[in-house]
Amino acid sequence: MNMWVKSIFTICLACCTMMVVAQSSGSRQNYNVLFIIVDDLRPELGCYGDTKVQSPGIDKLAAQGVSFSNAYCQQALCSPSRTSLLTGLRPDATKVYDLVTHFRNTVPDVVTLPQHFKNNGYYTVGFGKIFHQDFGFDPIGLEDSASWTIPVWNPPGNWGRGYISEPNIAIAKRSNGRGPAVEMMDVPDTAYQDGQIAARVIEELRKRKNEPFFIAAGFHKPHLPFTAPKKYWDKYDRDKIVLPDTNRITNSNRYTLQDFGELRAYNGIPKKGKLSPELSRQLIHGYLACVSYMDAQVEMILEELKRLDLEKNTVVVLLGDHGWKLGEYASWSKHSNMEVDTRAPLIVSSPRTKAKGKSAEGLVEFVDVYPTICEEAGLGLPSHLQGKSLSPFLKKPGSKGKGYALSQHPRGKDIMGYSLRTKRYRFTLWQRNDGTELAVELYDHLKDPGEKMNVANVAEYKKEVERQRERLQKLIR
Repeated sequence: MNMWVKSIFTICLACCTMMVVAQSSGSRQNYNVLFIIVDDLRPELGCYGDTKVQSPGIDKLAAQGVSFSNAYCQQALCSPSRTSLLTGLRPDATKVYDLVTHFRNTVPDVVTLPQHFKNNGYYTVGFGKIFHQDFGFDPIGLEDSASWTIPVWNPPGNWGRGYISEPNIAIAKRSNGRGPAVEMMDVPDTAYQDGQIAARVIEELRKRKNEPFFIAAGFHKPHLPFTAPKKYWDKYDRDKIVLPDTNRITNSNRYTLQDFGELRAYNGIPKKGKLSPELSRQLIHGYLACVSYMDAQVEMILEELKRLDLEKNTVVVLLGDHGWKLGEYASWSKHSNMEVDTRAPLIVSSPRTKAKGKSAEGLVEFVDVYPTICEEAGLGLPSHLQGKSLSPFLKKPGSKGKGYALSQHPRGKDIMGYSLRTKRYRFTLWQRNDGTELAVELYDHLKDPGEKMNVANVAEYKKEVERQRERLQKLIR
């Protein structure tokens, strides 16, 4: 009789164990990933409270997930930023500070975000610019073959950075890929690169709907040149565009800004001096048109995701790789540690998201994206990651997080600027590689949200400068 009791108990225990495992497995279901990265996208979208930008597609995504109002890249330059967020390592760990260094030469064994999914049985595929390539005049590119099941696909033709006008293509061929800074053609969306990328992503979603996938879409716009179909230019009235405050930063130093970056290389842009109001409005108009063009491609992808009934089991992440100056400080492009360059949009929508349509105000970093996607998709985390998952924000968007964001940018070969963003302050320290301090900046966002006044040498901020310096140096170490 005791043997029967033991047998029945053993069978019941086994059944209970199977049920627990099944429930656990169900609660940790693995989800697909749709990863959308956008080049040079400022956090000026409808879902971020901007009234001039028309972005209905991204706004719909934000309504399904959580928008991070204070998300910061680790370096305001394409390759270092993308390398950092896709490896989960900060620039000082990857040693990628420029557009030519490949992380496989500096951290050869690191497992990238898509590679981690590939290693866990996912089909991984990318379309457009995911890591970094210079299209048209850099045939090598810096995509990473270990990350993908098949090679990253890029649109054929579109010489230079996406011109379709024959005269502009001719100019670009004579100028290392840089033709005019703007191009407006009355053509369908697929005439330009981003429309072709969206079409391929949609095609891939249909192919992979019944298998685990990590699909990455890397949109080129609104990166220069500002090329988009005419209908997106028509959404904006150039005469109503308000130019930004172009006053310089009071008490800045020689390292604070680089005035124009790549813009100077484009045809029709003066080689020195400020831009005229007319040219500034034309460029801003082009930027806005490109944002709306890219947004329309995002909207089509999201509609197809819904049509295929994939929303319920797909984590969707959209972010810009860094910000971009549109004339602020009489400057253009990125390449600085200022708020306008380091802050960018980040939206996460997951089947696990509880706080749909909410905004998270806590300070977060792009190095946090890797662990977030893994946790939301149901994968374990590699041990090398330097960021922290943002999943708590998807449940409670009022979470405080770690309370800081760290960015950096070099000046030449032996000078690095480190910038610590806290709730009230931005503190930036410029130093040589041997630790010699060269300059200090402090911006008080409570009184100066536009970062127009460096108060590092103002007496009342002396103690705050020391507190920020100590904290920053600890983080650097």
